[in-house]
Parts: sequence; C-alpha cells; structure tokens
Amino acid sequence: MTPARLLRAADTLVQAQFDVAPGESVLITGDTATEPALLDAIAGAVVRAGARPLVALAPQLPFQGGLSDPYVSDSLKAAAVASDVWFDLCFPYHAGSAATSAAIAGNRCRYLLLATAGADSFERLYGCVDFAALMDFNLAFAAFATAAAGETLRVTCPLGTDLSCTLDQPKLVRERVARTPGLHTVPGTQSFYPVQDSVRGRVVLQALFDEDHRILRRPITVTVDGRIQAVEGGAAEDRPSLERALRRASGGQGDFGRCIHLTFGFHPAARLTGRHFIEDIRVPGSNAVGMGLPWWEPGGGENHPDGVALDQSLWIGGRPVAEAGRLTGPPELKALYDAMVRRLD
Repeated sequence: MTPARLLRAADTLVQAQFDVAPGESVLITGDTATEPALLDAIAGAVVRAGARPLVALAPQLPFQGGLSDPYVSDSLKAAAVASDVWFDLCFPYHAGSAATSAAIAGNRCRYLLLATAGADSFERLYGCVDFAALMDFNLAFAAFATAAAGETLRVTCPLGTDLSCTLDQPKLVRERVARTPGLHTVPGTQSFYPVQDSVRGRVVLQALFDEDHRILRRPITVTVDGRIQAVEGGAAEDRPSLERALRRASGGQGDFGRCIHLTFGFHPAARLTGRHFIEDIRVPGSNAVGMGLPWWEPGGGENHPDGVALDQSLWIGGRPVAEAGRLTGPPELKALYDAMVRRLD
C-alpha cells in the first residue's frame, strides 16, 4: 500500500504545481537508483489526473547536462520532444543536455528538474509541507530578488564564508502553477545570479555535487576574485574531484571558471541527507553555489559543480535578510516565511 504522504506528494506535484490536464502526455524518467515506489506513485497521480504516463528507465548517467549526451538514447530524446510534461527523477539529471534543449525548443514540454531517487525525500519536498504557503513565500521571495538587481549581496556562514557580489536579474521565473513550456524547478529555494566577475571573497563548502553528491569529510574553501582563484582544503578524494569538474565546466578556458549562482534554501520539511542533492539545497539556510561556466552561455551547464554552504547569513543592499539560516526580514517576507509549516500527518 502506498503511504498517504507519498500519495499526497504525488498529487501535489501533478495537480498543484503542474496542473496536468486530461489527455496530456507525461514522461517520467528514472534510472537504476530510482525507487520503484516513487515511480509508481507519480505515474498513479498522472493517471488520476486523466493524463497518459510513460515511465522510462535507463542506467544511471555518469554526468549531468551536456556531458551526458553520449549516454542518452534516441528513443528517450524522441519521447521528450513529444511530451507535454517531463518529470526527470534521474540523478545526475538531464537538464542542460541536448535532449532537454530539444524538448524545450519545441515549445511544448514543461520540464521539471526533480532529480531525486528516494520516495522519502520526495515525500518531504511535496507531501510534508503546506504547499500553498510554500508557494506564497517562494513567489514573494522571487519578486524580492528581482527587485534587488543592482544591489550588493553578501553571504557569510559560521565556518568562514564571506562572499559579496552585485546582483543581476534572475534567469528563471518561478510560476505558481507550471503551465509555461520550459525549465521548472522544485519549490523551496531562491537563486541569486551575480553580475559576472563581480564576485569577491570565499565560500566554505560542507557538501558537494561534482561527479556525485556527498557531505564532505573536510570543508573545501573556494576563493573568488571575479573568477575562481583557488580551491583549498578538503579530503584527499574530494578536492581533485572538484578541480576536475571545474576545469570541465569552465568552457575550455583553462581555469576554474566563475561563480554562476548563489541560493537560499527555505523548505520547512527538507532535511540534510547527504544523498539527495535537490533536498539538501532546500534545507533552511543552505546555499548552493554553482561554479564553472553559466548554463545560459554557449557550452554552459555541462557538469557544472555545486558546492553547499550551510547556516548562511544574508544581506542585500546592506539590509539583513537572514541570520544563521533563518529569514529575519523584511517584515512582509518574514510573515510569509513564518506561515510555512512542516506537515507530519
């Protein structure tokens, strides 16, 4: 029997976020690490919505994005282009790949970078939260970030992160209901995009997704002065892995690339797992720092690594926004933040 929270999570995804309509074609991609119960739950929710699911399973990809292209079958590419909705559970994920680009270019497919293999993680993200309250805050915070373009953002963390940049306009628009063809993401985090080469300082990473995702045995410090200047610390197996990923993601420029994005996680039900990257970067106060070449530039998005700093404090335009992972202002955002609750029923 499918647990009630998993059923609720699947219906929230299919109906509340994506408004899947009767007759729509819905592609659900998983890999050899994806739990069958999760695939069954989402497929069942699609059927309850009157739509037509196709579950496609393949071996786990060795890389994300464009570097995964040689490993993606023509049959999956054809299915993606012919789909109205694509729920991508694969991790590493297809976002940034030729298959995703072709699907989005057709101006039909609504692609979700879901990228979680576990039913428990999916339950927390979609079934253990007041989803309407989560979206109320997410949309308000997105509008706040958009209005802050041109201002200085500063982030710190207890382990020594101290990074500043000038904010650019957001690159993705959050929709309450995902009805527009293109790339969509799981609610519970807000991205900040720096004006390129404006980033200065250091970020201390406690978790990392480069060739896989894990909590680091020893923190890694990344120093940025316009471009990434140095990668220091870390365990013997971690720093070389990050350096390889950065060189791949720098667009052939021979260095470590740039800081692409910063984020602020605020999902009240998210927990730090060390296994589920999409959940971990939504833990309240987490900061997913994207590095390499921006995904919106030619050649970008190919295996760009993300490091995670925790318990961040945040200032925009010199005004405090968050302290040690909790949002503190402005008052209109704080009220919506406090209205979000974790559901345990």
